[in-house]
Amino acid sequence: MINILGTYECKADSKGRIMLPSALKKQMAPFINDGFVVKRSVFNKCLEIHPMSEWKKIVGEVNKLNRFVKKNNDFIRSYMSGLKIIHVDSVSRLLVPKDLIAFASLDKEIVLSSSVNVVEVWDKMLYEESVANSLENFGNLTEEVMGGLGNQNSNDIP
Repeated sequence: MINILGTYECKADSKGRIMLPSALKKQMAPFINDGFVVKRSVFNKCLEIHPMSEWKKIVGEVNKLNRFVKKNNDFIRSYMSGLKIIHVDSVSRLLVPKDLIAFASLDKEIVLSSSVNVVEVWDKMLYEESVANSLENFGNLTEEVMGGLGNQNSNDIP
């Protein structure tokens, strides 16, 4: 199981190449030769970089959908649109395609942010705005999402 950690500020050059920070490169070393899938995020104006091994798991789930149901076909088409396979070059750079750069409004200053088994690619300003917005109600969100883990309830304690 892949567990990528960290948030890294980087720069993209005029061609859309991003130098992988050494700490991130070390974490990605076991699967760097297999390549990555880069795609638009479903919920945010950022990109997601999936290691190929993780991407294959997602595609396995998508392939279980019944294609004779229109909404499933619509979902698959939208979810898979704009995907690109990318590789790290000989000097540890990733080349992000121009259409995806435009989608995520990436400029020179970017942020690579881990999200367990995916690395999100953000424009630095958009990332800071998104983090600030999500932190406003983070306590409530944490309770809602994580509060029921283990089904432990303070009312159950004698």
